[in-house]
Amino acid sequence: MDNIHLILLIAVSALVTMMIRFAPFLLIGGEKKTPEKIQYLGEVLPYAVMGMLVVYCLKHISFVIAPYGLPELIACAVVAGLHILKRNTLLSIICGTICYMILVQNFF
Repeated sequence: MDNIHLILLIAVSALVTMMIRFAPFLLIGGEKKTPEKIQYLGEVLPYAVMGMLVVYCLKHISFVIAPYGLPELIACAVVAGLHILKRNTLLSIICGTICYMILVQNFF
């Protein structure tokens, strides 16, 4: 690929990304009321995405082979416990990740 082709490729990618980002504001923005379906998705999707991420991260755990999923389960317990106590998603995820990395690198 020559430089002109690369520049055009980047420009088209940037333009498409901008159009996708601006579309909701152009279609729904201003004084219009947000449709109920969009409001519903805004309430439900964050939980659905987090649930899918948990399933994706835990799908290859073997409970019959050592360490029996202990580092993952302990890290999940840390995340759940911190979230119940502090109600801070970012803090919970960061502490759970640190806990998991310490467990995997030092104990399991």
